[in-house]
Amino acid sequence: QMQLVESGGGLVQAGGSLRLSCAASGGTFSDYLMAWFRQAPGKEREFVAGITRGGVGRYSGNSVKGRFTISRDNAKNTAYLQMNSLKPEDTAKYYCAGSRAFTLEAGGMDYWGKGTLVTVSS
Repeated sequence: QMQLVESGGGLVQAGGSLRLSCAASGGTFSDYLMAWFRQAPGKEREFVAGITRGGVGRYSGNSVKGRFTISRDNAKNTAYLQMNSLKPEDTAKYYCAGSRAFTLEAGGMDYWGKGTLVTVSS
């Protein structure tokens, strides 16, 4: 059973940057594809970014391409989401998730964190 804990959220002005972290414990981190999802109030959960087990394959949702970068450090059992050029529409709760399978679908994730809130002011 893997536990995931997100951190790094907060309030930032539009155009600013934040880095989210996802610390994993209780499992073999390098066995899991890691992903970030987000959910804004009244909206469905949205895929943000994903990274394969070794970190070679990286994928981003269309709305964050060129602005957000996912990375991981398997030695530290941690995944990251660097968010640059933030916009008010990026305001959401951001969730870290892990999957043993190669999938970028929320329904395919095996484990989820509880999320961290990101608020971007205009």
